Amino acid sequence: MGNERRNFMKVLGAGLAVTALSAGTAGATSAGKKSAQKDGPRWGMVVDLRLCIGCQACTVACSTENQIPLGHFRTIVSSYEVTSGGRPRRYTLPRLCNHCAKPACVTVCPTQATRQRSDGAVVVDNTVCIGCGYCIQACPYDARFINPLTKTADKCTFCLHRIEAGLLPACVETCVSGARTFGDLNDPRSAVSRLLATVPTQVLKKDMGTAPRVFYIGLDEDFSGRVEGRQVLNPAGQAEHQEDSI
Repeated sequence: MGNERRNFMKVLGAGLAVTALSAGTAGATSAGKKSAQKDGPRWGMVVDLRLCIGCQACTVACSTENQIPLGHFRTIVSSYEVTSGGRPRRYTLPRLCNHCAKPACVTVCPTQATRQRSDGAVVVDNTVCIGCGYCIQACPYDARFINPLTKTADKCTFCLHRIEAGLLPACVETCVSGARTFGDLNDPRSAVSRLLATVPTQVLKKDMGTAPRVFYIGLDEDFSGRVEGRQVLNPAGQAEHQEDSI
């Protein structure tokens, strides 16, 4: 984890430096020389389901870091009981905002409170949000909720306040098994880019055409859309027995 943080800080520093260079001295860029980071960072995450143990450390860390009201979550690890080949098995699926390249939540927002930053992070300005819930209905990933304290839409931000301080998102920092990798998709040297280049990955609900920027390693095809199974453990740690969808 220490090396990962150091590498991330190097990447962040490089990204910020490139951004500053582009803003102030664009003319210094060598003509015809393409830079993978010339447009600044594009944040993304890879979740390795082969490593996730469903401990909910990410859920707790996120809730603590972002002071999420009880009963609501910006990231969760759902646990399902499914039958495969006639045999029951347990399946865990970490979920969060996918910070899509083509976010459906942005286009339906009537006040433009939801927007996509230049680094790809989808954010909500709760001073502009009117809490209409259109974005919640539009999100294919059930990644949003109405914050009962602010009465506005709430969701994962990739912990941008931590990223801008040179830190990893809280869920990544606290993942005990190293299942979550975060970084700059525009930097081919980043850990997240190297994973995407060398390991097959999948996304949730690819057919929706939203181009998620949260990728999964080891995602069962049966779980890439609606889950045909019983959710046996919700994020609050309470047992449930019902079908669920993602």
